[in-house]
Amino acid sequence: MTNIRQLAAEGLRIGDRFTITRRFTPEEIVSFASLSRDYNPVHCDSNYAKLKGLRAPIAHGLLTASLITEIGGQIGWLAMSMSFRFKRPVYADETLTCDWVILESDEKGRAKAEIRVINGDGITVLEAETTGVLPDESERQRLVEMLAEGDPTNGVTNPYA
Repeated sequence: MTNIRQLAAEGLRIGDRFTITRRFTPEEIVSFASLSRDYNPVHCDSNYAKLKGLRAPIAHGLLTASLITEIGGQIGWLAMSMSFRFKRPVYADETLTCDWVILESDEKGRAKAEIRVINGDGITVLEAETTGVLPDESERQRLVEMLAEGDPTNGVTNPYA
């Protein structure tokens, strides 16, 4: 992830593209249900999922969309809006690739990005768009400092402790 954060520290531009790949385990799907309190049986009950025409319980749409926030968090994107189009169900242990590209940016650092998440078969499971604010000069300098410190807030420490 340092690679993505390093690019953000250097300054983001129109056309910058970020890609990550991930799989959600059954345990992560259960954890997300608990954290979000979204216990829709399509996520939690095999029999119910089959009644809906699914082969197994599926990942939550917002869990899948967390790939978008993973990239946004790495680049210091302050989201203003997000729009999702869920195209196909996502199953546990399915390989997902999230591709994010910055389409627009103005002089105030407000930007727009387009995102596509595809599964291991090359099928689009999620299309999204987000608007947000890019890191300014002082924020980029802090990213540089964080990287020099070993990026301690990148999932390693608790800022609330």
